[in-house]
Amino acid sequence: MATSTLSPAQRKEVNKVAASAFAGTAMEWYDYILYGTASAVVFTKLFFPAEDVAVATLLSFATFAAGFIARPLGALIFGHIGDRVGRRAAVVGSIVLMGLATGVIGLLPTYASAGVFAALALLLLRLCQGISAGGEWGGAMVLVMEHAPESRRGIYSAIPQLGSPVATLLSTGALTIVSTLPDEDFFSWGWRIPFLLAFPFLAVGLYLRFRVEESPVFKALQAQQEVVKVPILSAIRHTGGRMVLGGMAALLGGSGFFIVTTFIISYGTQELGYDRQTMLTATLWGALVQIAVIIVSGRIADRVGAWKVCAAGGAITAILAFPVFMLVDSGSVLLATVGIMVGMGALTIPYGPIGSLLSGLFPAKYRYSAMAVSYNVFGIIGGFLPIMSQSLLISTGMQSWGVALLLMAVALTTMIGAIGAGSAAVRRKRAAEDAEEAALVS
Repeated sequence: MATSTLSPAQRKEVNKVAASAFAGTAMEWYDYILYGTASAVVFTKLFFPAEDVAVATLLSFATFAAGFIARPLGALIFGHIGDRVGRRAAVVGSIVLMGLATGVIGLLPTYASAGVFAALALLLLRLCQGISAGGEWGGAMVLVMEHAPESRRGIYSAIPQLGSPVATLLSTGALTIVSTLPDEDFFSWGWRIPFLLAFPFLAVGLYLRFRVEESPVFKALQAQQEVVKVPILSAIRHTGGRMVLGGMAALLGGSGFFIVTTFIISYGTQELGYDRQTMLTATLWGALVQIAVIIVSGRIADRVGAWKVCAAGGAITAILAFPVFMLVDSGSVLLATVGIMVGMGALTIPYGPIGSLLSGLFPAKYRYSAMAVSYNVFGIIGGFLPIMSQSLLISTGMQSWGVALLLMAVALTTMIGAIGAGSAAVRRKRAAEDAEEAALVS
């Protein structure tokens, strides 16, 4: 939808699509982030017991990373469906897989009762989560962007992104509530409740997804028989360089998040002596900051360009990486909370408009596949950031400066990718592709 103004009927449809994308993405990320938080405070004890707590943490973070390894496979599967069958069919399939996988985690036996089979079952379900997440984000974002007017793609791209901090509030909030139980109850049955909530959330998500109309852009491609047979091959052949730049630009918002949440929760409770409740509550405050930053960054992107906002967010996060860890290391609950809020807020600056940036990089014929694969191939790094952070922590004698350097490197990668994605050469190429596509579907 290239027009900058909408009729009332069109505006109603766009808002419905955006609301559905937000709700579905919130549910997906609730499931995905819940696992990340639980890997720091639950799974280490119940599924990967070891005499050395640091080793148990590494094992728990390894299954966390497995979900990210599976994400490119999900991007290929659901991207192909989205570019061949329809965007709507793909996002329905992804939400079903995620909801079922997460709910079943809440039913698993622990290592104490099932031994290594419990850990293997957890790993399998985490892989299913990863496959689902690999297809969800790209599909939800493409649906919104292909319904939205061009002049407001920044703010509309921010709406599905709100699903992540809202999911953090829901998942971390659920764990925070059940963590007030006595340890015996929490580790026996309390931790299961947030996972079992995935089942009713799935029902709500499906209801919303089935109410959404197919993308008008995809309908036009179907009508003109311009649907690509193997979209990912076409995407790599024609836009491989842009896929790399887009993945770099998305790295901080999609992956750096897990340094400031999953790793820092583990680091704060196990090494710095903060209690579990303190670290979870700090993450909740950080999620509130994220909501505000996403809205503001989306609005600014409509004025100055999404790539500029993403590049600025990378630079700001790089500057703040060491101060964030200094605040967490202070030993003060207040300062640690501020540090987590600042860290989560800074890395969210590029996260808000990244959907607008990525969707603008690729032609509609293989947009879903290109966005999903570029985002999730680089997203593999995110899965290893907590385990890399833990390894750096151990190798530096439990000092945080190595992890701060890692966060800085991730931030600078996003800055460089965003600048490349916004280059004059890329903009000229996209203008030519848009003109060619408009001629085909007119």
